[in-house]
Amino acid sequence: MAFPIEDKFVVAIASSALFDLSESDRVYIEKGIKAYREYQEQNIDNTLKKGVAFPFIRRFLSLNTIFSEQRPVEVVLLSRNSPETGMRVFRSIREYGLDISRAGFFSGKSPYPYLPAFNASLFLSANSEDVDRAIVAGFPAGRVMAARIEDDDNDPGLRIAFDFDGVIADDSAEAVFKSTNDLKKFQDSETRLSDIPINPGPLQDLFKKISLFQEMENGRLEADPSYQRMVTISIVTARNAPAHERMINTLKSWGVSVDETFFLGGIEKKRILEVMRPHIYFDDQASHLEHIDNIPLVHIPFGVANR
Repeated sequence: MAFPIEDKFVVAIASSALFDLSESDRVYIEKGIKAYREYQEQNIDNTLKKGVAFPFIRRFLSLNTIFSEQRPVEVVLLSRNSPETGMRVFRSIREYGLDISRAGFFSGKSPYPYLPAFNASLFLSANSEDVDRAIVAGFPAGRVMAARIEDDDNDPGLRIAFDFDGVIADDSAEAVFKSTNDLKKFQDSETRLSDIPINPGPLQDLFKKISLFQEMENGRLEADPSYQRMVTISIVTARNAPAHERMINTLKSWGVSVDETFFLGGIEKKRILEVMRPHIYFDDQASHLEHIDNIPLVHIPFGVANR
């Protein structure tokens, strides 16, 4: 019987996002592919350090333990490595106890064309070329930003935070501001269109599927008042009133809600994120991610902000 990947909530991840491959990359850049292969073979049993997306992936996979009857999520490794050099990655996955068993190895080629085949709602990689090409092709992808990541084993929750425009919604509203550089015109336009939902952005499918766990946890809480929620979903946006109404109405039209919403109107997002400490945060503007330490950040190179 075929494995029903089409029924799963799938995140595809490159080894460069799951693990810290900075040392391996340095060998490849300085000494070439032959030395890289030898290096990986010599270090096959040396467990790789955790990468930027590791805290998110570990907690994402734990949803299969909480909802053990459905086992709703799947993580697939998509790697530019060859199967031989990828053995170290799989041994590290085993050492950390991650339930990842499916993979594609592409021996130097970009894996992005295969995202639909794996039913992926997200592809995470540190390779900007792979992410850019995926986004251009219309696939949901993000580039993890280099950071020093701490993964607290005593923090079992999963906190996911999103920017709105250019991430879960498209960039049509953002394009109005970019074309005029006039905040009042943007606010006037959004007020006039407040009842018209914005079209989906690259991560809308991911966002909607994550929000389904709110409903599942609501059911758990009704059955057991002592149940501790795991998933927290937040939106951290540069919008503020009156442009907030169109965002709220858009979410309603999609049938989703969030736990926390921040309409910052120009306040640095860093101030919120350093209190929230999300396990992953998605934003379409790299400038919003600068000077933020110890938080897993993902740049979504979509839309007018990245042209």
